[in-house]
Amino acid sequence: MMKFLSIIICTICFSVNAATVDSSQLIIKLRSGNKMPITNLITKSKNLFENVFVVKTTDLISLEKFLKNNPAVEYVERSYHSEKRILPTPEKLPIINQFTLIDSPYSEFNDPLLRRVWTFNDALLKGVSVNASYKVNGKSVLEPIVVAVVDTGVDVTHEDLKNVMWTNSNEIPNNGIDDDHNGYIDDVYGINTIKRDSNGNATGNISPIHPHGTHVSGIIAAEQNNNIGIAGIASNVKIMAILTVPENGDETDVNVAESFIYAARNGARIINCSFGKNFNEGQHLIPDTLKYIAEKYGILVVVAAGNESNDIEKFPTYPASYTNDNLLVVASTTNRGTLSGFSNYGIASVDIGAPGSAIVSTVPNNKYESMSGTSMATPVTVGVAAEILGHYPLLTYTQLKNILMTAVTKSVEFKNIIVSGGRVDLLNGLELARRTK
Repeated sequence: MMKFLSIIICTICFSVNAATVDSSQLIIKLRSGNKMPITNLITKSKNLFENVFVVKTTDLISLEKFLKNNPAVEYVERSYHSEKRILPTPEKLPIINQFTLIDSPYSEFNDPLLRRVWTFNDALLKGVSVNASYKVNGKSVLEPIVVAVVDTGVDVTHEDLKNVMWTNSNEIPNNGIDDDHNGYIDDVYGINTIKRDSNGNATGNISPIHPHGTHVSGIIAAEQNNNIGIAGIASNVKIMAILTVPENGDETDVNVAESFIYAARNGARIINCSFGKNFNEGQHLIPDTLKYIAEKYGILVVVAAGNESNDIEKFPTYPASYTNDNLLVVASTTNRGTLSGFSNYGIASVDIGAPGSAIVSTVPNNKYESMSGTSMATPVTVGVAAEILGHYPLLTYTQLKNILMTAVTKSVEFKNIIVSGGRVDLLNGLELARRTK
């Protein structure tokens, strides 16, 4: 049974503290055709992808110096933490007004809390035309789409999420064995790159350490028409849960890269990335990872623009400020159609707008709460993208990105601050996808 509603303001704040380094490891990219240099300074080595490795060491400075002078090595970089960030706290639920949804438009859904989910409104009412789209296009998608939510973990037992979770069919739950020999023990729903075993491997414990990841997942894929809670935007999605963002928000470059690689290798078509940081000391690992999963797996990565009210061309935030062509960067909009006051923007760097203010969704323990942030605008966009891809699964990530950006509802306000000049729209997107060859 569904529990109480409350609101969270989810402007994941970035501190101004200097970046910290994981002093136990280095990232190494070898030049083509070369092997790892032999040195007792390396205590353990793990291949991330192609010729990119993470190595363990007890003497970071000495190993770094040794490798930088080695002709077999293309680059060496440290694994930086993100800044510690204050995650959201509950606040009073806003009063329903003329800008929030009422029951009557929801003939396509019986989920009782949808009257609170204003994003389902049509473009005129500043939503993304979810209900209108289902009236026209129905729910008959060709195949399930796997979406990886790289975040703070997901409550896989939630009444509105338990039936939409991705599971690793080759892994036997809770037997302490790597049944499918993929390097991870009991990765039934995904992996946890923060909590590692004695061998340094990511574990399969994706239980939420904060409501953020569960909330993001519900926006995308909460079960539709089950007479419970809300409905997600996408009708045939499986959520792969990857716990990479700590409760204090200071994820490392290595953890993020490993999360992206795991998602790609296990069938994700889209990655939801509702996090970021304001510095780029590493510079190579994440862009190289994004390039790899684009070229080998065709993955679209949808990322939050950030919540500092900044132009990210003047004040970059990462991964949003990387230039990889498989990134789609999302700003947040309000139920009045304006840019959310906290949202970052950028005429050449932020691709699209989506509702991100006061978004009601799932949180752990069968509860429902409201949060605000580009963290919420990102899964709204992912939900639209996944529904389009479900209808047209042969779309490439480039085609899907172009459809999302071309099919926006234009707004004068966004003309000079967002690349597409508009807000994502499911109805328009499906129509454009239908005509795309």
